[in-house]
Amino acid sequence: MPTSPPILIDTSQLPPAVDARFAIDCRLDYELDGSCDFVFMIHVADGPDQRRIDEHLEVLPATSTRLHIDTAGNRVMRLQANAGQLALFYRATVERTVATPDLLAQEAAIHDLPDDVLPHLLPTRYCESDLLSLDAQQLFGAIPPGYARVQAISDWIGANVEYRIGSTVSTTTAGDVFAQRAGVCRDFSHLAITFCRALNIPARLVCGYSPFETPPPDFHAVFEAFVGGRWVMFDPTGLAPVQSLIRIATGRDAKDVAFATIFGPARMTSMSPQIAQIQVPLPNNA
Repeated sequence: MPTSPPILIDTSQLPPAVDARFAIDCRLDYELDGSCDFVFMIHVADGPDQRRIDEHLEVLPATSTRLHIDTAGNRVMRLQANAGQLALFYRATVERTVATPDLLAQEAAIHDLPDDVLPHLLPTRYCESDLLSLDAQQLFGAIPPGYARVQAISDWIGANVEYRIGSTVSTTTAGDVFAQRAGVCRDFSHLAITFCRALNIPARLVCGYSPFETPPPDFHAVFEAFVGGRWVMFDPTGLAPVQSLIRIATGRDAKDVAFATIFGPARMTSMSPQIAQIQVPLPNNA
């Protein structure tokens, strides 16, 4: 099925708070050598910063699917398929609320953190904040706490880590990226999350659909830090404005938000997660 090319959105022209509408058109193709079970995270999330207007899923050959909400609130789809070809087509229309960040937002004391935010201070498989604590302190410890410090972390990674496709593998950690100074979007965000947690700033990974011209269409990963009493999104890669990212899933690191987890002999043959901005209808009295 044909898809529309991605459109890079200049959100610098958006007012401080606006509803921008996006069309999602995602296709995934697999070749199966035997019976396989799949766990997918491709459905757009429901949340305060985005509203799902409509969505449609088609699986070929026709296969029963089951959608559930995991413990983190992510929408997760499961299916089983037999040997042969498998194709998924997911489409959605989403309205995204854009808000100007509070540049003066402060970090919260640990005893003031909400219970559901506290776990995002802990080291995880891909974010070894305990091992990089000294490096985080040396690089960012002298910067005044708050939004500016998180932005400094994001900017430092963008300036000191090379975006290089193929430079990392599925087991690459933030420590590996810090040592080799190269990675892709999830690696940039893992390193930022690690530095934040090492400084007692809760941080988490977000994956979603995002419009960017290069590299080729792919899912995108950014991170959020808890400052000013709320989660604020940052993108160390600078590939696309975070205001145009449509959230799929949120987690402690990449193991929580993989767009596909496969149990069985299957391989992906193509993927095309496309996103384009569409015009928001004006009110009748405009």
